[in-house]
Amino acid sequence: MRINIDQSLCEGYGVCVQSAPEIFALDDDGDSVVLSPHVAGELESSAVLAERSCPMHAVRLG
Repeated sequence: MRINIDQSLCEGYGVCVQSAPEIFALDDDGDSVVLSPHVAGELESSAVLAERSCPMHAVRLG
């Protein structure tokens, strides 16, 4: 599974970081970033939760 953040939609709320801190982080500007674009195994459920939880619908799975 591949995951990314549409930076044009992201407002830096950090919900993805709270949902999946092993996949996401906030950069120095307060924007969410993906630590690794490839998610597998046990992290897939965290990635799905982050996608569903994002208030701006900026987290994308593919």
